[in-house]
Amino acid sequence: MGRKITIEPVTRVEGHGKVTIHLDDEGNVAQTRLHIVEFRGFERFVQGRPYWEMPVLVQRLCGICPVSHHLAAAKALDVIVGAGTGDGLTPTGEKMRRLMHYGQIFQSHSLHFFHLASPDMVFGIDGDPALRNIIGVALTNKDLAVQGVMMRKYGQEIIAATAGKKIHGTGAIPGGINKHLSEEERDSLLKGTDPMNVDKIIDWSVEAVAWFKNYHKKNKDFIDNFAVFPSSHLSIVRKDGAMDLYHGVLRAVDHEGNKILHDVDCQNYLDYIDEEVRSWSYMKFPYLKEYGKSNGWYTVGPLARLNTADFIPTPLAQKEFEEYKAYTNGKPNNMSMHMHWARLIEILHSAEMMKELLMDPDIVKGELLTRGEKCNKGIGVLEAPRGTLFHHYEINDNDQVIMANLIVSTTNNNQPMNEAVNFVAKKYMNGQDEITEPMMNAVEVSIRAYDPCLSCATHAFGQMPLEVSLYNAREELIDYKMRS
Repeated sequence: MGRKITIEPVTRVEGHGKVTIHLDDEGNVAQTRLHIVEFRGFERFVQGRPYWEMPVLVQRLCGICPVSHHLAAAKALDVIVGAGTGDGLTPTGEKMRRLMHYGQIFQSHSLHFFHLASPDMVFGIDGDPALRNIIGVALTNKDLAVQGVMMRKYGQEIIAATAGKKIHGTGAIPGGINKHLSEEERDSLLKGTDPMNVDKIIDWSVEAVAWFKNYHKKNKDFIDNFAVFPSSHLSIVRKDGAMDLYHGVLRAVDHEGNKILHDVDCQNYLDYIDEEVRSWSYMKFPYLKEYGKSNGWYTVGPLARLNTADFIPTPLAQKEFEEYKAYTNGKPNNMSMHMHWARLIEILHSAEMMKELLMDPDIVKGELLTRGEKCNKGIGVLEAPRGTLFHHYEINDNDQVIMANLIVSTTNNNQPMNEAVNFVAKKYMNGQDEITEPMMNAVEVSIRAYDPCLSCATHAFGQMPLEVSLYNAREELIDYKMRS
């Protein structure tokens, strides 16, 4: 008798979604889908608004990664006000924005790894659900939990100093930034009381990478064989091929490492990327036009960035990058759980970048703004914590937004997350007479590896308890469970 299992919502992610797994008459997985059930409206909400409102308005997409939307929108408006495409700002404007951005990457990655992902590693996929959370981590591994909380706090303090507030700040404006750091703010972040100083943060970041590598050595079968499938990878890179999370050109490689998008200007992204709509999800499915809907999908985020970059321009992260790349003999890494390893290397890179920027004299003095010849269209692209983020705006002669297109990181990862769900469902659920909680959590773990922010990809409304519904082949409900 065929059955359908519904996991709703997916837990320990930002936002709401559900998974349906269709079993055939033999009890094997026939079809899986990750449904994004939130409705998106921001591309329509902003139409008619003055363009200069965008950096503050669109960041309301999310309370987890507002800085990413704030900066991507500001970068798009830089083009509109004639300030260039990311490298035309004043030194102070660019460095303050970069400091803000690396603070965001740092705090978001810390939140995801320590609060959302680590419980599955500390307690195992089949651990007690009542303990398998950040509270359980705090009770059993206090040092790890404290480290996660304090690392995230430091990133938020960087954001507050550069954007004015920890959440939904106003620091970035078209053509630059609206404040310097005061010397007191800079000195506090550089040399504050432990652990709130950048050297301690770098030490902790090194320890976090070491923690994962040690865990990996003891759990290679799980880490290396959980949700593994061939994928292309896309990100921005610096023009010399270095990792650059704030500005660069678009590059993509296939699962063998062959370059399939050749360092193109982000202002021309529509020449290369399109989005498919499917009836069962509010979230679109982006793909590279040259390779079509079936073969053109790609992965973004930490895994993709380490697969596309030639090197990391900070010494400690570069050393870890070399070890990471050696593990796959220089080939792209297609192991979903290695996303966490890549994420922690980015945490270390961000910590090094924050120190470098805090020591730069331009952040406490210098011109804040630049302007040039105005135009009616601008595109801003950067690497948000979860992957490549596109903001595209067009305005009329009255300075009103008439078109907005946002391709957010989680949208770019839509197909890879579906592939991960399919892989894990087949591995854990084929031929099983009973669907257990650990089996369902395994599916969620595959999604959590991508750190999806479903609120960004859509727009949230409603309440979503965890519901598991079991249907037979005639779509008759034969079992139902709910977990708050």
